[in-house]
Amino acid sequence: MAGSRMQLELSRVVQGRSRLGVLKGLGRTGQHSLEIPGCLLYTHFGTVPHLTQDTLHTLISLPSVTQITLSHIAEHQEVLEEFKDGFRKFAGLHDTVLYCSLHDPATPSPTGYTTNKTVSVWGSGGRIELTVAKFMALQKTVQPDWYQSMYDGETWQNSASRKRVRKSVDRTLAHLDECLLVHQKSKELEGVEVFGVVEGGDILEERVRSARETAKRPVAGFCLDGLQTGSMDQTLRTQLITAMIKELPEDKPRLLHGVGRPDEVLACVEAGVDLFESFFPFLATERGCALSFGFDISTDPERAGRAPPAVLELNEEKETAGESQQNGDLNRHDQTQMTPFEMNLKEKRYQDDFRPLVEGCGCYCCKNHQRAYLHHLLVTNELLAGVLLMIHNTAHYHGFFGALREALATDKLDVLKKRVLGDGGLQTERKE
Repeated sequence: MAGSRMQLELSRVVQGRSRLGVLKGLGRTGQHSLEIPGCLLYTHFGTVPHLTQDTLHTLISLPSVTQITLSHIAEHQEVLEEFKDGFRKFAGLHDTVLYCSLHDPATPSPTGYTTNKTVSVWGSGGRIELTVAKFMALQKTVQPDWYQSMYDGETWQNSASRKRVRKSVDRTLAHLDECLLVHQKSKELEGVEVFGVVEGGDILEERVRSARETAKRPVAGFCLDGLQTGSMDQTLRTQLITAMIKELPEDKPRLLHGVGRPDEVLACVEAGVDLFESFFPFLATERGCALSFGFDISTDPERAGRAPPAVLELNEEKETAGESQQNGDLNRHDQTQMTPFEMNLKEKRYQDDFRPLVEGCGCYCCKNHQRAYLHHLLVTNELLAGVLLMIHNTAHYHGFFGALREALATDKLDVLKKRVLGDGGLQTERKE
């Protein structure tokens, strides 16, 4: 692990926490880099849902790191072992960095199946129990560029007792030590980076202990787990992240599990998080929704660069949209519910709306199709609906991260927050 090539170069730290920089030396050759704050490319078995590789690469500014999960891969271990050339070649992924996580952030896993020696993942065929030996055998077969250590992540629920949370931290540290022991002896994993997982539920002391102990291990970065949407409100999440980060070295990246809403991303970046999983566009697509929140912080269209221009919505439409989204706001942390950052194109009012999803968006969908057409595709259950929505939602979401980096670089974070929160329809939530 001493020969780690991954290096975090910070160019700015805003207000002591928000970090702007580049993660360099990624991949076996060290030729890739990833801007922070940023996100990974979310996939199912190496493929962005609804999109072929050719369709995906019509989008610009895609992340250089592709996230794959053992929950999708574990049941195919024998096939991959027979193939022998690793998952990247198996899935036709040539010019990308592979990050392998344990669980799919868009799919909640059943709890109650963790022991001192095993964790479980769920594939299409059901539950698969993983020991450290099986987990590390999978990593050798997948041949990722970096992966997170095995961990006990079942304490995100509010009902978890202090004793259960303490056990989670102890198990996760024990799993990390075992993984590192196997990793350091493995020729197949030479040059591969390991991220340690920080647990601790909603108990501050355990969060601090987990972060402090994980930071003592020779890991390349940290995964902050158990803080996902649905587990706690943002105030508590920020408090816990702040406490953890005080224990973590500044020169290593911090990846947050399970948070994708733009308002929560902004709050977590302000708390010091570097990287996120980009599953939020997929969830919106599955709901038949288009992301439509504003994030353009430049008055000059030529300088807007990577971020699509402002979302131009009529006031009366926003008010109507707020009414249709009210049920989603009642439980704003339920990832299955529609959020104020998207429009539900299944609604009848879009059947004769001939505007693009987002005025000024440069994605293929917005340049070639109207809301009325997407509405038709959705109500007739055409597969093309998912393709076009995923193109737009992916482009819009990654454009948001581009705007976020620009805001940090130009001292316009407050401007961005007003654009995202004001145009996102969160006024109702502020009153609650």
